[in-house]
Amino acid sequence: MDTTEETGNWKECKGRLSQKFTSLTENNMMIEEGKTEEVLGKLEMKLGKTKDELRKIIDSF
Repeated sequence: MDTTEETGNWKECKGRLSQKFTSLTENNMMIEEGKTEEVLGKLEMKLGKTKDELRKIIDSF
């Protein structure tokens, strides 16, 4: 998967996560290249879900 495709997939996931968890802000989901774990950590704290639970939710999209 190239970077452009990954960026497109993340944009789609962000939209779906925002719909599912209305408390999320754009700031919660900002991701820099190579910082996936950091974003998952922010989401984990904000939503009270484990990283594994979040990965399953994201993978379901």
